[in-house]
Amino acid sequence: MGSKKYPITLIFCMLWSILSLFFILLNIDETLRIIIGIPLVIFIPGFVMMYALFPNKDINNLERIVFSIGFSIAVVSLLGLLLNYTAWGIRLVPILLCLELFIFCLGTIAIFRWRRTPAENRYYLPTNVSLPNNEDKLDKTLTVIVVLSVIIVACISIYVIMTPKEGEIFTEFYLLSSNNNTQNYPTNLTIAENTSIIIGLLNHEYKTINYTIEIWLSNQTEEYNSTSEKNETSYHNLWFMDKIMVTLDHQPIDLEEKWLRQWEHNYTFNITEKGTFKLAFLLYTSQTPDYFRNYDYKMIAYQKISSENTTAYRTTHLWITVK
Repeated sequence: MGSKKYPITLIFCMLWSILSLFFILLNIDETLRIIIGIPLVIFIPGFVMMYALFPNKDINNLERIVFSIGFSIAVVSLLGLLLNYTAWGIRLVPILLCLELFIFCLGTIAIFRWRRTPAENRYYLPTNVSLPNNEDKLDKTLTVIVVLSVIIVACISIYVIMTPKEGEIFTEFYLLSSNNNTQNYPTNLTIAENTSIIIGLLNHEYKTINYTIEIWLSNQTEEYNSTSEKNETSYHNLWFMDKIMVTLDHQPIDLEEKWLRQWEHNYTFNITEKGTFKLAFLLYTSQTPDYFRNYDYKMIAYQKISSENTTAYRTTHLWITVK
């Protein structure tokens, strides 16, 4: 790796960064991408910067390695912070391209400065790297400690990168109209008129979930209580409409891709009473008791569908007027 005519170490680092770019963007084997990408993040940017700042032998190998790791972490963090305030945001492709641009700009400067440095004073990595013999015991001990610290930091970085990361844990529970959008919901119907609504679920819980969806029709009114100075809901009827059970595996969130649907169900229903009703959809992450369809469960309405007392994991609803 050592040569007084060519900065082989620097050129090798720049070629490695190109190789890393292709491996990461082409989605080649994940383990291989991680192994190749780690030097690109925690070593190469700082090493190229040190080459540009110190193309001579003023800094020894150990110091150069330690500063390279420190500068690399600082550069990557700073690039991420700057990208956060741009339209591109903190995404894989913008970060990679900025990192490559940084490496090649500084690499070009480093080669230029290295070539202008007298040959006998140019820095290059010798083939035989060992601890200097003229160091005393304290210096050698400190050197060993620094080397071990660098190894520990590298190992921790590898562990953090390779350990699966859990983001926010949640389930997407939504309703769409029959036209597959969030407009033109069936809010005005005639008695016994059949209509459809699309119920959707996405599992981002990092585990397989057995979901249960209960559908209830509530006849309720809300009045202002001057004593408590709050709106109070009175439940006149609560009919059980239907139950849907589905098992879904975890679906990871990929910010680089467009939003993908996981499970949707076209639910058809009708209402045989006149009035204004709340059609409530309750989502549970386990099995629930069985209920009789079209039976009036007014006695459990407050515990079942009120937002303050429901035990449902997620809820959504539609207000429907029937004439």
